[in-house]
Amino acid sequence: MVVKRIENGTVIDHIPGGAAPLVLKILGIRFGTEEKIIVAINVESDQLGVRDVVKIVGRKLREDEVNKIALVAPDATVNIISRFRVTGKKKVAPPQKIIGLMKCLRPTCITNSADGRDVAPVIELVSKNPLLYRCFFCEQPIEQSQIEGCLS
Repeated sequence: MVVKRIENGTVIDHIPGGAAPLVLKILGIRFGTEEKIIVAINVESDQLGVRDVVKIVGRKLREDEVNKIALVAPDATVNIISRFRVTGKKKVAPPQKIIGLMKCLRPTCITNSADGRDVAPVIELVSKNPLLYRCFFCEQPIEQSQIEGCLS
């Protein structure tokens, strides 16, 4: 398989097989975007068995975006590309606090209120290994296996 190199942008590698769509969701990249995106899903990998790769042409990720990727791809690496060369390499790290990206699992949490209150969910890191978060307001735990269902 041949995937064209990009001149400038970001390459996210070592994403678990099948998780690339979640990475795109975390980055706010939706179907119909104007951005040039290259996505490889379930590519053979010596380390992971299969992995996904996402290339975003002409976009450098912010530090907060890089770390949010750790929610679904804790071993991912983010490579910054300039003039066809890797000029920066970052390992993702789970963010300490997530505001508005994830929802609380507890239906009765104030952040899920249907009474017109507009309270943004605040999710805080409890543990990196195993990955565990909890809602700031109601203290509902969110395990790694539940994160996908919590993404807004």
